[in-house]
Amino acid sequence: MSFLTDTYELTNGVKIPKVGFGTWQIPGGQPTYDAVSLALKAGYRHIDTAKAYRNEKSVGEAILDSDVDRENVFVTSKLPAATKTYDGAIADFQSTMAALNLSYLDLYLIHAPWPWNERGANYDEANVEVWKAMQDIYASGNVRAIGVSNFNVHDLQNIIKTADVQPMVDQIRYFVGYTEPQITKFAQDNSMLVEAYSPLATGGILENPDIKRIADNYKVSVAQLAIKFVLQNGVLPLPKATHQAHIENNTQLDFEISAADMQTLNQLSETDMA
Repeated sequence: MSFLTDTYELTNGVKIPKVGFGTWQIPGGQPTYDAVSLALKAGYRHIDTAKAYRNEKSVGEAILDSDVDRENVFVTSKLPAATKTYDGAIADFQSTMAALNLSYLDLYLIHAPWPWNERGANYDEANVEVWKAMQDIYASGNVRAIGVSNFNVHDLQNIIKTADVQPMVDQIRYFVGYTEPQITKFAQDNSMLVEAYSPLATGGILENPDIKRIADNYKVSVAQLAIKFVLQNGVLPLPKATHQAHIENNTQLDFEISAADMQTLNQLSETDMA
């Protein structure tokens, strides 16, 4: 399970474990506490949350109560998508830190370039202002790295052209059949690490016959194949699970997908997944 502690290196030298544990859609309280606790016991050393998930408090409690030292757990949280002012960003970051009850955060991301109820709207000027807040948060030393989530090429270009500190990460929806090649290439060409949320397509690819056939060839589950696929593309997967068996199953990645099978998987599109 060394891949759980193997790392990518961000542009500022910070090392980030190659696989993270996602907590999106896990309710705050006992469900999140138990899931994160199980993930840490299973060997995960990278936990991803967000203020919008309403489970930061439970994530922090699970980390602090675990047998794993805080400095050995990479923790990510996110600024709410609707927060588009400098002062709002500072205030939300402070409330995130209070909820997590941690002395520092490893990675802080802007959750989206637009409020969720205005998906696709243009917030270019506001995002530049918010990025200034992100840079000041980074300069404070309370965060080891900063980045964005759900930003497309235009959104990334908008920030890059005025940034003193470039985004180090772009976390996007990414899975077999949906790999956002333009965003991924632009981010990687600009030294950003791409992270994949929903690497299992929130379960949507688990019954795909083409993927099942390839998984069967390696005697692995579709979930294991899907996570390994993301890794072999140089992208950081953030699988989510709540049951111990699934959490542990998702850590069993000691196999290699052949170049031919990677090509097949990379050529799948969402229309093939129906």
